[in-house]
Amino acid sequence: MQPLVRVLVLLALLGASCAAPAVPDGDEEQPVLSPRNWTHVLPPEAAFGSGREPTVVLEGGRLNRTVLNARFNGTEALRRLRKLARRLNMPPLVDKALRLLNLQQVVQEVETSVMSKVSCTACRAGVSFIQHYIRTGKTKEDIIQVTKHFCIKLKMSTPRVCDGITELFGGEVTYVLQRLSLGPEEICGFVIGDACGDVYNPFHEWKVSFPPVPKPPVTPTPAPPKVGSPTFKVLHLSDTHFDPYYHEGSNADCNEPLCCRLTNGPPATPAAAAGRWGDYRKCDTPKRTVDSMLEHIKTTHPDIDYILWTGDLPPHDVWNQTRDENLSIIKQTVEQLSTTFPNVPIFPALGNHESVPVNSYPPPFVKKDYSIEWLYEEMDAQWRRWLPPSTSPTVRRGAFYSVLVRPGFRIVSMNMNNCNNRNWWLLLNSTDPGHELQWLIYELQAAEINNEKVHIIGHIPPGHSDCLKVWSRNYYNIINRYESTVMAQFFGHTHYDEFELFYDNSDMSRATSVAYIGPSVTPYYDLNPGYRLYYVDADHALTTRAVLDHENWVMSLKDANLYDYPIWYKLYSAKSAYKMNSLAPQEWATLLDQFTSDQDAFDLYYKHYWKNSPVRPNCDAECRKRLVCDLRCGRSHDRRSLCQEIESRIDSQTGENLVKT
Repeated sequence: MQPLVRVLVLLALLGASCAAPAVPDGDEEQPVLSPRNWTHVLPPEAAFGSGREPTVVLEGGRLNRTVLNARFNGTEALRRLRKLARRLNMPPLVDKALRLLNLQQVVQEVETSVMSKVSCTACRAGVSFIQHYIRTGKTKEDIIQVTKHFCIKLKMSTPRVCDGITELFGGEVTYVLQRLSLGPEEICGFVIGDACGDVYNPFHEWKVSFPPVPKPPVTPTPAPPKVGSPTFKVLHLSDTHFDPYYHEGSNADCNEPLCCRLTNGPPATPAAAAGRWGDYRKCDTPKRTVDSMLEHIKTTHPDIDYILWTGDLPPHDVWNQTRDENLSIIKQTVEQLSTTFPNVPIFPALGNHESVPVNSYPPPFVKKDYSIEWLYEEMDAQWRRWLPPSTSPTVRRGAFYSVLVRPGFRIVSMNMNNCNNRNWWLLLNSTDPGHELQWLIYELQAAEINNEKVHIIGHIPPGHSDCLKVWSRNYYNIINRYESTVMAQFFGHTHYDEFELFYDNSDMSRATSVAYIGPSVTPYYDLNPGYRLYYVDADHALTTRAVLDHENWVMSLKDANLYDYPIWYKLYSAKSAYKMNSLAPQEWATLLDQFTSDQDAFDLYYKHYWKNSPVRPNCDAECRKRLVCDLRCGRSHDRRSLCQEIESRIDSQTGENLVKT
């Protein structure tokens, strides 16, 4: 009986010695998805020798536009602030940082999560600055005011953004730093990762415990199911970032984290005006574009079996958010999906933007004013439309859950904010927040015993630089242990169309699992809106529950604004475009290797990565190394051990090409 098995496994993990309670027969877990005839036509295979999709792909020309960068003219401000820092007897690190900082680069790196030593220096200076004020007895209000002053004087953003950011974040950052014995090096090594060097931090080294059950022998990858075998058709939506205040014709070329609102003022030129259906600049998704996408999906894909929804619903106005506003957007989006797909099960995961302030997800031990209960309780209320009551306890405690989709097939939704290194609360205690990873082991061990296959969903990909190194390492080990149970993983967050690979810890040439990273609905920024469809092995005697293929659909934002008519089209299907035999992990590993030596293959991937955006930048050798390394890194902040070989291969090929020219 499944519930009894799960209780026994939990007791084993906890080291309990008492007998497990009996579970009544009536408590048998029921599948969410009702039986039906799952018959879907998979995407066509590519013709032999053809590297192109059989369908016509729309191509857009490059737009003439101003690339958005923060506008800094802060040389004089930096000089004055260095003088102020010396007068206030600030630590030497602050003066050194102010001397060296390229603030434009820092802001860009924070936005893109591609960090360098510049951001590390800025982080250390900021932490040193706040800790100095804490040691000298300044109040939270004092620290917020002086931080706001620095932000405005350095022209890091507009005064209202500086005001909003410091007011929203100042309280909790000060609260956390007041309770830490760590210095700037350890704190910034924790928050930023590799760019700050390999800083040893004994307070944030931990391991999860595995039950004393041997890993089953790894069997060869089974052959793909016969043509005509039942399949699930699965919709993956991520990062909608619906902006209720998007305004056509407003200023899209502003100096703030989010533009295209009336509050950004009128555009300086016609070219700076926000488009009707969205904009390639720092603008989120208008309601009409979300409506268009959902109506298109409903009409074009009426046979969807279930939906994976991997978070990030509110817009990027992170300086200007309130709890009520974010909850309103969550409720509106949930209602919109429920209305459009009334009879389709939806399996959600929590993003990092749902909280206020953004990335703020205190562990369960944080109570009262800073508690996250306000969000988790509402998520439980909203998600209950699709999830069984059995998920409520873990959703309310930590916004994660496990649900039986079909007999032998389970979906586990993770709260990836427990690995979010921008979640400052984890500095207090990063050891398996909410016991989520230990719970995951329990779920996977029970699934292994019950011969269930599992798909894992979440928001932040575990190999992304935004995921805490120690958390990611533990998660990687869990996937390795249960590679025969976890058949696929699905994430969002990056806004790009990409994937991450996991490898056997004892044989790094053997790929064990794939994490699919779905494209964003929002065009933020330089992107076309998009979504993904998966075809998953469904109910039959030899089912593997593996992903058999996936399609990626996009809308040309340029054409939609030009002709005032949005057209959603299939950009590609994975097997056909990349000429893969299957979507097994080793096939993806072979494709990754091809990207290191075949420029045309990489260029095709790069086009898909940007969702065929006409404003995508050129990608040089360093860009190529970074992106291919991203694909290999299912484990975060470990590029030196995971990527040296592939970087050398790309360097070698680049050198050969230079010699030829």
